[in-house]
Amino acid sequence: MTQENKQIPRILILGGGYGGLRVALTLQETLGENEAQITLINKHDYHYQTTLLHKVAIGTLSARKARIYYRKILNPRKITFIKEKVLEIHPTEKRVICSRSGYCYDYLVVALGFKPETFGVKGADKFTYKLSSLNAALKLTKNIENKFKDYTLTQDYNDLRVIVCGTGFTSIEFAAELATQLGDLCEICGINRDVAQVICIGRSERILPVFDDKLADIATQKLLKLGVKLITNAKVVECKENSVIVERDGIQEEIFGNTIVWGAGVRGSDVVQNSSLQNKRGRINVDPSLRSFEYPEIFVVGDCAEVKSKDVIHAPTAQLSAQMGDYVGVYLANLLRGKKNEKDFKFIHRGTVCSIGHTDGVGVVFGKNLQGELAAFMKNTIENRWLFSIGGFKMVFRKGQFRYRTSN
Repeated sequence: MTQENKQIPRILILGGGYGGLRVALTLQETLGENEAQITLINKHDYHYQTTLLHKVAIGTLSARKARIYYRKILNPRKITFIKEKVLEIHPTEKRVICSRSGYCYDYLVVALGFKPETFGVKGADKFTYKLSSLNAALKLTKNIENKFKDYTLTQDYNDLRVIVCGTGFTSIEFAAELATQLGDLCEICGINRDVAQVICIGRSERILPVFDDKLADIATQKLLKLGVKLITNAKVVECKENSVIVERDGIQEEIFGNTIVWGAGVRGSDVVQNSSLQNKRGRINVDPSLRSFEYPEIFVVGDCAEVKSKDVIHAPTAQLSAQMGDYVGVYLANLLRGKKNEKDFKFIHRGTVCSIGHTDGVGVVFGKNLQGELAAFMKNTIENRWLFSIGGFKMVFRKGQFRYRTSN
């Protein structure tokens, strides 16, 4: 075929989270208008930072500030955005089925994100709130507000008890954010602060197992100072509408509370799990170029990918997803231009910070332990760095995290 009538390669990106969005933006920055037909499909027409959902759930970050609309950051001359829910992937046909239509591709990028993992715990699906999406966080916000506002009528102490299942990043950040705001919430609603309680339940001996003992102990003391009750070495056996049954040392105990938050783990997408692609709990094992071993035209980024370095599987994080997105974007651009991709994907771990309220935190940045306001500053810097990567300084000034600027 001549250059004039040669078909333009079709690149289909499923999901607009950290990984999928970086693939799209990297291609947008690298390719010309007629080098590829690029389509991004996402069930919402906005992107949000999942690392800030705990703030949305408490109300210290407004939904309006959290939403970043794709059509405002994607160039329509280079990338077509379609708001649809992905239902099925058919790799042998090179076709994806969505809620309204089907789409064919030459290259597919699977970036469908995560789903909360309940590990089969009875009642966890039915009776708990999950910080899995912006809408889920907003539902939790409304529930907490209503429980506290209605307490003067119900006089049910369990309305003021919030149980958090999990002691990893998401759970600890949510518990800490809520604890820092309980004073204001109780004052507004005319409630004695000592009555309200946040309870965190975890299976490990200590919280935040990704950190060393010293940092985990510092975080523990900070949480205890905020009034958070920590229950460790406890297995959640069942979640009920108004309580959680835990088991410690072979003895079961029922802990009461009318708001239960599940943050014990995540898994890959159901769409991936139900597809013919080889996967494990919604995650696809990828080669060093982040391609499917079965179908080399399929790339996988973010929580749907099982990425290894020297036989060590990387835990899914926003930092990992973004770097994967950048890599795949460059790889695809080189592939379309006939350039050889010589480098395998290599994750550069720059650091991890857990916020404990808006002005406190613990973390490791470039191998150094941080705590207090410096850790909180680095956390905000990380979030703002992401905003800069997708929208420059203008995006940072409009949507960024700053020392004393919250939506509260």
